[in-house]
Amino acid sequence: MPELLEVDTYRRQAEAAVGRTIVAVDAPDAWFVKGATPAEVAAAVTGTTVVAVRRRGKLLVLDLVDAAGGPGEAAGSGHGGAVAGEASGGGPGEPDVRLGLRFGMTGRLLVDGAAAIERLQHASGRDEPAWDRFALRFAGGTELRLRDPRRLGGVMLDPDEGLLGVDALEATPEDLRRALGASAAPLKARLLDQSRVAGIGNLLADEILWRAGLDPARPAGSLDGGEVEALAEAVTGALVDLGGRGGSHTGDLRRAVALDGRCPRDGASLRRRTIGGRTTWSCPAHQR
Repeated sequence: MPELLEVDTYRRQAEAAVGRTIVAVDAPDAWFVKGATPAEVAAAVTGTTVVAVRRRGKLLVLDLVDAAGGPGEAAGSGHGGAVAGEASGGGPGEPDVRLGLRFGMTGRLLVDGAAAIERLQHASGRDEPAWDRFALRFAGGTELRLRDPRRLGGVMLDPDEGLLGVDALEATPEDLRRALGASAAPLKARLLDQSRVAGIGNLLADEILWRAGLDPARPAGSLDGGEVEALAEAVTGALVDLGGRGGSHTGDLRRAVALDGRCPRDGASLRRRTIGGRTTWSCPAHQR
């Protein structure tokens, strides 16, 4: 399922579209377009040029300017590496239109017919063009396409990025302290709340809490200063390590679940629970 790391892979892939001008929109699934009609989206973006591609949490944003005014300097390129150094770079000046892409649990991005991620964890092994929900067609015959079997993603004009919390990749201990607050909600549920911390999904949350030695069911507000520091270190470490390995599904905990169900750190039998409505794996021996 696309979490921060997968969406960052999509961001790097989509940077091929920087400098291209949109000449047409395909939106065969009107339900997939949020807050507007497909015709309204097409009218807003047709004739614009992509000047930047950004990521905020699990949200991918294309910054677009009116092609009549010229695309300006193509911003957003040159962000190589497994994980972006910054969640949002922005283009030169304010864009005329911002197009937000969300990928839900099974959404994949295809650029010029190629997919940076061939198959998502827990998604169907089939790859059907009937699952294409939205596409941008560019001058010269190139395209950007969103394929989503379960239709849990979506496309929106000018998404409200202010609704998202701090990007997980940029979160400091103080950011996390504010995000957790004095909440009695389970720690994992708070990390999954995109309005608090943007980008962490189910797989990353389990890996992060396993690395930090924190029980996912603990009240979020119960962490002391040292535990918040450990959590921040685990967030950064997990994102960097798993980004280099190839995605959110490559964590040590997930591998152990698939291998023998024992904690790689201390050999204890891993515990399976439902926390915050999500299947959760943890180690009862060292996660407190």
